[in-house]
Amino acid sequence: MTRETTVVRIAMNGVTGRMGHRQHLLRSILALREQGGLDLGDGTVLWPEPILLGRRAHALREIAERHGLEHVSTDLDAVLADPSVDIYFDAQVTAAREGAIRKAIAAGKHIYTEKPTATGLDGALELARLAREKGVRHGVVQDKLFLPGLRKLKRLVDGGFFGRILSVRGEFGYWVFEGDWQDAQRPSWNYRAQDGGGIVVDMFPHWEYVLHELFGRVTSVQALTATHIPRRWDEHGKPYDATADDAAYGVFELDGGAIAQINSSWAVRVNRDELVEFQVDGTEGSAVAGLRNCRVQHRGTTPKPVWNPDIPATEAFRAQWQEVPDNGEFDNGFKAQWELFLRHVYADAPYRWDLLAGARGVQLAELGLKSAAEGRRIAVPEITL
Repeated sequence: MTRETTVVRIAMNGVTGRMGHRQHLLRSILALREQGGLDLGDGTVLWPEPILLGRRAHALREIAERHGLEHVSTDLDAVLADPSVDIYFDAQVTAAREGAIRKAIAAGKHIYTEKPTATGLDGALELARLAREKGVRHGVVQDKLFLPGLRKLKRLVDGGFFGRILSVRGEFGYWVFEGDWQDAQRPSWNYRAQDGGGIVVDMFPHWEYVLHELFGRVTSVQALTATHIPRRWDEHGKPYDATADDAAYGVFELDGGAIAQINSSWAVRVNRDELVEFQVDGTEGSAVAGLRNCRVQHRGTTPKPVWNPDIPATEAFRAQWQEVPDNGEFDNGFKAQWELFLRHVYADAPYRWDLLAGARGVQLAELGLKSAAEGRRIAVPEITL
């Protein structure tokens, strides 16, 4: 078969940030180039050609020189006006994303973006409507669905391992240094509400698609938020007031009757096997899944614990669980989703993680914050265009 190479020019906005640089540029787009491009299976090989876009020209040039790339720009409008640019990707700070995506849609570019897609539901839905009306392809990063641990968990769900699913318990987080005596692991804007920060805005969109895809649509939310660390130090060593929530404790009702409880915190020290873990309990079995691993305990092998606080524990409970095998190879989750989106654009492959799916995540974050502010459970209505 004759192989034909198709160059795909991708405007990548926000590659100087942690996620945009490490996961999307290095471990996705450049990794695709290192493997010789993306083979569509019909003789066509897609060759991604990134255009590094951002506000800091010197940082963009340094990244480009380090990786042998040619194209950098600080002019969004000029890049979008270039007819050779096929795809616009956005990994900017949340507050800047909606306006840039609007411009990209108007310019007729296919859209691939980090989440949340907008700062509010109205804006997120409007982006989805505009993309549909313009006829461009669009996708939202929902990377946790592609983690090995959650792919194993999905395999168990699809195979009926759990029977009737009763509950999901999630624990996510780690201690983000305040920035005074050790540098913080996250940018300071994450802790300023006025800059679009907050753990609800950041993590509830993740929990929406994880719950939706694996267990059922979220039908109600009840959340309690906190700013446990009220004072932090920024990238220049200057103190600032943390105005955004750094922890959220959520209860979610799911379509079908299961209940999910997920704690999210940037002020918790890790005492679990991975930075995020989900325990799923069902009538026929249970599982605990993290980023990479997944362990199960079936109904037939469930021990009989007996509560007795007067004697030491007589069982090693963790040892009673069985590891779920890989049974396949798992590529980087961000790269795997990039490949699916590129196949969607250039080979018409199915793709369901679009801007409407992204709007559901924005909706859950918005209603989670409302629930916390009003101290009540709030229904999550189904949204359509």
